[in-house]
Amino acid sequence: MIIKTATFIKSCKILSQCTKPDKPEFAFIGRSNVGKSSLINTLTKNNGLAKISVKPGKTRLINFFLINDNTYLVDLPGLGYASVPKTLRLEWEKMIRNYILKRDNLMNLYYLVDSRLSPQEIDLEFINWCGLNQVPLSLVFTKTDKESQKVIQKNISTFNNKLLETWTSLPTFFATSSVSKVGIDKLTDHIEEVSKLFNYDENE
Repeated sequence: MIIKTATFIKSCKILSQCTKPDKPEFAFIGRSNVGKSSLINTLTKNNGLAKISVKPGKTRLINFFLINDNTYLVDLPGLGYASVPKTLRLEWEKMIRNYILKRDNLMNLYYLVDSRLSPQEIDLEFINWCGLNQVPLSLVFTKTDKESQKVIQKNISTFNNKLLETWTSLPTFFATSSVSKVGIDKLTDHIEEVSKLFNYDENE
């Protein structure tokens, strides 16, 4: 898949404000500071598309980006340790889960995992929630350029083995780097293939 155009469309906080569900949609989520915005910018070859910050919690709304005039990429707020009041974190969580469960044109949710770390409870809990709710899901291990390949492969294997304690088969997963561009082509090819399954009926 070659992404020729990528445009920010809008930000919203409730489902009724989202774009018309007439195009296939792919959302990205993970712990705060896992590299969501960097990944979206690398996928679209546009470093200024999604806002990047060293401070966790920069993304606070559901952000829509239109690529090639026919597909939406969506940047969801990060999970976890953003230094915001608990009430706001709970509001984000409600917004995220409502979007994931009720967005009819959501073709796939990409859950980002920091490949440098051992399995984190917040990641496992959210992924298991997705499984229980039959959310179409893939895993994206990020920052693979930050450690040796031996360590990265060990961490990915450990994470997947941990998931197999609750999953009968693993979700599709990708090992990526926004710096070295490893795995980016495979990820965009996956988006292209899954988007072919989209069927929109305006009467529904």
